[in-house]
Amino acid sequence: MIELKDLTKRFGDFTAVDNISLCIPKGEIFGFIGPNGAGKTTTIKMMGGILGPSAGVIKICGIDMIKFPQAAKQKIGFIPDRPFLYEKLTGIEFLKFTADLYGVDEKLFLMKAEEKLSLFSLSDWADELIESYSHGMKQRLIMASALLHDPEVIVVDEPMVGLDPAGIKMVKILFKNLAKTGVTFFMSTHTLKVAEDVCDRIGIINKGKLIAVGTTKELMQKAELFSADLEEIFLTLTEDNIP
Repeated sequence: MIELKDLTKRFGDFTAVDNISLCIPKGEIFGFIGPNGAGKTTTIKMMGGILGPSAGVIKICGIDMIKFPQAAKQKIGFIPDRPFLYEKLTGIEFLKFTADLYGVDEKLFLMKAEEKLSLFSLSDWADELIESYSHGMKQRLIMASALLHDPEVIVVDEPMVGLDPAGIKMVKILFKNLAKTGVTFFMSTHTLKVAEDVCDRIGIINKGKLIAVGTTKELMQKAELFSADLEEIFLTLTEDNIP
C-alpha cells in the first residue's frame, strides 16, 4: 500500500532524507522513529505531497505521488503534528470544508460527520468555534477530518500530542481496529511506548538514513540485546547521534 524507493530530499548541500526504500503492506501499522532532525517529518511531508522529493519514488496504493498527486492524496488521511485549523469555523463547518476537498458525497456527509464527531467525543462541540477548543480537542478534530473520506492509508506525525490518557487509549484502539479492516498506517512518533504498543514493524531513521527496520524482537537482535524495551534498542542503534 505504501512504497518508497530511493527517496531523497536535499536542502542545498544538506541531505535531510538519504535514499530511503520501504514497502508497507495493506493493514500494517508502521512506526517511524528517530532523533530530532533525523528526517522523520521531511519524509512524512513528502509522503503527504506537501514537499516534493529531490529523487526517488513514492507510491500510495500503487499510485505515483509525483506523477499523479491528486489521485494519490485522495487515498491518504493526513494527520500533522500541529493542528492548523480555520479557527473562525465551527467543528462541523471544518469537517464540511474537508469533505468538499475530498469529494465526499453530500448525502453521506452529515452521517459521516456525526459518526466521527461522536467517535472523538466532539459531538457537543460541533457548533462551537474551533478557537474555543483546547489543544487536545483540536487534535481530535484533525483526526476526525482525516478519517472522513475513509482513506486507505493514514500518514500521521506525532498522533498523541496534546491528548490526555483516555484520548491516547482511544486512538491506540482506533488505529488497531482500522488496521484490521485493511487501513495502512505510517506513524512517526517520539513516544516509543506508543510505537511499541501499536506498531507491527518499526523503522529507525538517523541522520537521514534508514538504519534498521523490523519488529521489536528483530530490532533487539540487530542491537545485539538479549532483553530490552524499544527505548534501549533505539538508544543503542542511534548512540552515535547522542552528544
